Amino acid sequence: MVRSGHGRRTGSAGPLDREDLVLLGLVAQGLTVEAVGRRLLLSERTVRRRLRTVCSTLDVSTPIEAVVWAVRRDLI
Repeated sequence: MVRSGHGRRTGSAGPLDREDLVLLGLVAQGLTVEAVGRRLLLSERTVRRRLRTVCSTLDVSTPIEAVVWAVRRDLI
């Protein structure tokens, strides 16, 4: 994959990179922000920030909408 000028990888996942998809996959499994943070060794604040960034990137309002976006594209 090739990185774009904004640090994002371009390719089959479109505007999301592998780490974004892992994050959405954990949300899709029903994990809480706290549990996602433990799994990814991130603080809850960082998980929330990354979810906001993903939502903004996809122009959706909630992490669940981001999960639906990824599922519809068979990314998670």
